[in-house]
Amino acid sequence: MTSNGKYALEARNLNIFYGNFRAVRNVSMQIESNKITALIGPSGCGKSTLLRSFNRMNDLVLGSHADGEVLYRGKNLYGKDVDPVEVRRRIGMVFQKPNPFPKSIFDNIAYGPRILGQRNKKILAEIVEKSLRQAALWDDVKDNLKKSGLALSGGQQQRLCIARTLAVEPEIILMDEPCSALDPIATLRIEELMRELKENYTIIIVTHNMQQAARVSDYTAFMLMGQERAGELIEFNQTDRIFTQPADSRTEDYITGRFG
Repeated sequence: MTSNGKYALEARNLNIFYGNFRAVRNVSMQIESNKITALIGPSGCGKSTLLRSFNRMNDLVLGSHADGEVLYRGKNLYGKDVDPVEVRRRIGMVFQKPNPFPKSIFDNIAYGPRILGQRNKKILAEIVEKSLRQAALWDDVKDNLKKSGLALSGGQQQRLCIARTLAVEPEIILMDEPCSALDPIATLRIEELMRELKENYTIIIVTHNMQQAARVSDYTAFMLMGQERAGELIEFNQTDRIFTQPADSRTEDYITGRFG
């Protein structure tokens, strides 16, 4: 398994621990570039832990550590010489609950570029517009950029958070149940947006919603809690195959609602 341009990320024998507890066991998978990959499975099976391992967000949890490798551009993200902050710039994250900063819409988007040293007002304005356009929010807010991000609707706030992630030009976007706090109309807007964004980005999404996984993803990974309550990857394949011809009976039981 060599890393090449086809794969944006590759996990090899990845184990994730919180203290002595192994939360994820021996996951190996290749995430294809410019595709949407969905992680599905019952609550507590390690989906979000696995997702957060892809940009070292778990490092922020006391006592967390990982064994194995996550390869990005052929380099192990858990290597001793790797800066986790740089990892998180290249592999951005959108959380379950929209979390705009208590700042203006403009300052929410400009926050990341400013931290990276961008001070030119004209360039910042261009970044803000481009990011809001990519997140399908520009037309809604272009006349109110000084308005607080907290004043937007839930769906708009989530698109603002996506725009904020895009502003630092990541290559991969991780989304941890990005629609679970949204109504059905806002959810469909975010799903449309994901399909548009995959032309330029690789997206990995955790979702509890089977229909959402079937609608938006190209590949689906099914996880279950296995031995010693550790999350294990049961099956990983093209989404059509997972939902119509799963190779493992446990996958079929889950997607048909027999358990989970």
